[in-house]
Amino acid sequence: MQVREYSNGDLNELMRIHAAQNYPYAFPDLRNPLFVAKIVLTGADGNESMGPSAEPGPGPTKERILGAALLRLTAEAYLLLDPEVGTPKQRWRSLLLLHEAARRHAWRSGLEDVHAWLPPRIAKQFGRRMVQLGWQRDDGWTPYCKKLGDSFL
Repeated sequence: MQVREYSNGDLNELMRIHAAQNYPYAFPDLRNPLFVAKIVLTGADGNESMGPSAEPGPGPTKERILGAALLRLTAEAYLLLDPEVGTPKQRWRSLLLLHEAARRHAWRSGLEDVHAWLPPRIAKQFGRRMVQLGWQRDDGWTPYCKKLGDSFL
């Protein structure tokens, strides 16, 4: 098996693999510059064993795409708002100003989405405020995080 950079000729096979996985999301637009990594795994006809005793079968072998890793930039939102300054109404107005400024900045930077993780102690109450601002709670997928100081994937 070999890992290499994606090429435009890989598109149809990656679309086929995506369809075969039957996950409920659209195939990503790989022309989008937010995809900062597009890495393809290939192997001889896809039937080779991953074990050390694998021997190639008779006849010519054909490179086949076995999978891909695609990394798209997104953003994580942090809100730092002094809880000791102003009234709750004044803090809400401050949050609205920061929210809109950050939204515009992210959009101008070319980002397509922003994510926020709320501490459990404020999630219910502050989550309602976020919904008012157009955020969507997404419990449909379970998030995981990989610190890049460790080995990745």
